[in-house]
Amino acid sequence: MSKTLKVSGFAGLTVQMLWGMGNIVALIAAGGSPGAVVGAHAHFGVLSILAVVTGFAVDEFEVTGRQRSVAVYGFVLGQWLLPLTTALETVSRQIALLAFVWGILLTASMGIMAYNASQQ
Repeated sequence: MSKTLKVSGFAGLTVQMLWGMGNIVALIAAGGSPGAVVGAHAHFGVLSILAVVTGFAVDEFEVTGRQRSVAVYGFVLGQWLLPLTTALETVSRQIALLAFVWGILLTASMGIMAYNASQQ
């Protein structure tokens, strides 16, 4: 399952880099700043790097069972759906509440990893 995290992380970094290049194109074409989109792409990059690192840590700490499932899939869902929710917030303010759900998944994943790291 850690392969899932690693692939998600590297795929996310690819998307993040393409997003960053798009920001540069928009900045040059518009003669101004694309605004919050630049900050969002950086945060998505951090989540993607963390996915790769967590992918290695899940194996290193030998996380198994339900904890492994939550650590892997909770993180992957949060990694992709948090930025998507933030982007869709411009369409509907109510959708922004879903950011808490994705944040809880990310927090649970990191909490499980912190616990397992402490057991080493």
